[in-house]
Amino acid sequence: MTQLSKIRNFSIVAHIDHGKSTLADRLIQSTGTVKDRDMKEQLLDAMDIERERGITIKANTVRIDYTAEDGEDYVLNLIDTPGHVDFAYEVSRSMRAVEGSLLVVDSSQGVEAQTLANVYQAIEANHDIVPILNKIDLPASDCDRVAEQIEDVIGIDASGAIRVSAKTGVGIKETLEAIVKELPAPKGTRDAPLKAMLVDSWYDAYLGVIVLVRIMDGVLKKGERIKMLSNGSVHHVDQIGVFRPEMQMIDELGPGEIGFLTASIKQVRDTRVGDTITHEKKGTDQALLGFKPSQPVVFCGLFPVDNSEFEDLREAIDKLSLNDASFSSEMETSAALGFGFRCGFLGLLHLEVIRDRIEREYNIELITTAPSVIYHVFLRDGTMNPLHNPADMPDLTHVDHLEEPRIKATILVPDEYLGDVLKLCQDRRGIQMDLTYAGSRAMVVYDLPLNEVVFDFYDRLKSVTKGYASFDYQMTEYRQDNLVKMSVLVNDEAVDALSTMVHRDRAEARGRAMVEKLKDLIPRHMFKIPIQAAIGGKVIARETLSAMRKDVTAKCYGGDVSRKKKLLDKQKAGKKKMRQFGKVDIPQEAFISALKMDG
Repeated sequence: MTQLSKIRNFSIVAHIDHGKSTLADRLIQSTGTVKDRDMKEQLLDAMDIERERGITIKANTVRIDYTAEDGEDYVLNLIDTPGHVDFAYEVSRSMRAVEGSLLVVDSSQGVEAQTLANVYQAIEANHDIVPILNKIDLPASDCDRVAEQIEDVIGIDASGAIRVSAKTGVGIKETLEAIVKELPAPKGTRDAPLKAMLVDSWYDAYLGVIVLVRIMDGVLKKGERIKMLSNGSVHHVDQIGVFRPEMQMIDELGPGEIGFLTASIKQVRDTRVGDTITHEKKGTDQALLGFKPSQPVVFCGLFPVDNSEFEDLREAIDKLSLNDASFSSEMETSAALGFGFRCGFLGLLHLEVIRDRIEREYNIELITTAPSVIYHVFLRDGTMNPLHNPADMPDLTHVDHLEEPRIKATILVPDEYLGDVLKLCQDRRGIQMDLTYAGSRAMVVYDLPLNEVVFDFYDRLKSVTKGYASFDYQMTEYRQDNLVKMSVLVNDEAVDALSTMVHRDRAEARGRAMVEKLKDLIPRHMFKIPIQAAIGGKVIARETLSAMRKDVTAKCYGGDVSRKKKLLDKQKAGKKKMRQFGKVDIPQEAFISALKMDG
């Protein structure tokens, strides 16, 4: 049992690659929480994908014991959070479980778009913020300029910002002292009824569902019966523990503490992130303010390459949605691909990560259909239907108009690349709303259609700015526009996995690029294959894949030309007949590559 005044709960927030995970490593190492021989880089990033890509995807927690300079022993609960906009939901959840934040800013790069987005979340959660200037060992580091930038752009006092090099270990002692002195202790009453917040949950093959909790009031002990307020399910607590990054079992968790519990929960759906946990008897009936559920932004279909793996895919998706509350799914069927799921994601990186995790952790090969966003289809009878999948578009005679989602995008970019960025946004049907300067960097605010951002806007933005631009967005509204459904026909049959919604003005260019790409990707068959892009009944682009042919005239030498013609006509008639009954196999790579296009 730790006294409330001796606990500090905090999270580390920053832009991508500003050194959050490295700082967490140093804090863990310098307090001796992990022995030097067990230490490795990105200690808290447990997933292979996180270590490979060098990014944090899941917010991870660790408990550190620290003896301060005043001789008192403190317990620090650290949560390392992701930096990418796709995982902003993880960050907002972590914020609710703690009272303070360390704001890490790279002293060579300065304030970036994601720094702003994450700081605003911390301010919304009423956090005390300690600014930290990292990477002071770099020759390009300029602490005074960045401290001034923090004050100008964010508006918090950075005069006492701690100067740190997480790589070499400079300033780590000062950081620990600042956590103890400047961040507040948690509040809570030991004798009140139990009130705990469910911060995260994930599936473990041996222990079942593991639940990460933050105790607000009361005490949670091993062997008690607990109740989830959102659905009333009751469970028996088997084990309670804390992470020092490894699990360490303890007997009870008091107010202000962060730990985990296992309660042989079999059903993944029983644990909702943001739920309130209390005792079955003498519990509280007041739920804590939950998190607002995240809105999926990008939708795409996931289908198993081998249809017999459908049940395995369902199980994999169930277990992943337990671990990741921002991922949603529902069943769907497709003529070309069989049974699968239509899944909602917070962005394309999120989509890639989930796909990689299913393929690695559950060994299921997947086909991914074109990412799409939700459109609102207004019918002539005045009703509105949401459209998740372009293949389900109703007949145009019944449709009055379509509305598409728009976003407000904030882009921070160095001066010399501003022209390229403005051109890119104009090409994507953007409307410029604001342009301001912070030092030598421009901050552009654009109103963009989400449909254009989903495909590869982020990749293009990074390439035109040599990786210097940072980008952050939020959904604003739905607005009417001239949108049409473009379908792709292969051998006169529509391939529903390749149909997309496009703007009328850009349909021709998009269709042409798509069919040219497919022509290179589909292998040649024994008969001629037309590949067409069409809007309704009107074909807007076509390529023809020629047939593989045997040289039937090889046995003719000399003689009249009509003999050769006769043989060629006979071959042509055979090919024509073949085409009527032939089936075209579109390889899996063709689906994925065709969707990545957009020069």
